[in-house]
Amino acid sequence: MHPIEHLRYVARARGADPVSLVRETVAALSGLGHEPAGIVLAARRIVQRHPTCGPLWWLCSHVLGALDPFVAMRDCELEIKNDSTMKSLRDAVPQDAAVCVIGWPTTVLNALASRGDLKLFVVESNGDGDAAVERLVSMDVEATLVQFEELSRAVSSCDILIIESLAAGPTEVLCSSGSHAVAALGYCLQKPVWLVTACGTRLPAPLWAAMTSGDAANEVDLLSSSLFSRAISKDGIIDDLSQPFIAECPPTTELLRHSAM
Repeated sequence: MHPIEHLRYVARARGADPVSLVRETVAALSGLGHEPAGIVLAARRIVQRHPTCGPLWWLCSHVLGALDPFVAMRDCELEIKNDSTMKSLRDAVPQDAAVCVIGWPTTVLNALASRGDLKLFVVESNGDGDAAVERLVSMDVEATLVQFEELSRAVSSCDILIIESLAAGPTEVLCSSGSHAVAALGYCLQKPVWLVTACGTRLPAPLWAAMTSGDAANEVDLLSSSLFSRAISKDGIIDDLSQPFIAECPPTTELLRHSAM
């Protein structure tokens, strides 16, 4: 596939998980070795097309801020491949726990699906919950779909609520629709509410401000970090969320200029 066509394919992709999007973007951008100036335009278009995917902003920020963008691409691809967030989460969830998640949180489900002792309650979110439950059941995982009207009863019966961030700023996170209701209800019921920030999701303030100011941010939920009792990332587990999240990429303002689509 020609690099430009590959980039168009990535830009138009919908429903793909962030890790797959990062890998496809790296593959597409790597094809621009004969025209490195095109990387800037391509990176801007990618984040404009996927405005709430933190790992794509993270990747493009590293690429545009690096002396050698192709080395930066390879480093980012390796880093996201070796993300230890899943292992930390898998090890942290207690034996035989009932766990509530929202939609199709890729990192969370990949971490917990191999745990045969867990019972998963999946809250519906724009059709993703139904698809996630179907996939989990096909893998012999005990999973139950939770509709909004059943939310209170489901949350009350769970031991842990786990919410995966699409992206995170210093003190707030963007998550799938329905996450705010689950987190707020869990907070009121004094349930453990865990936040998962996989590799590439924590952004510096300038990029975070640009992401959350767009219309696409209205289609997902914006949550304060104060709603969570624990955060799990590639750096391990944090139970004190009073400090701002540390950004994983530079505030590359070149990424914020708009380009014609």
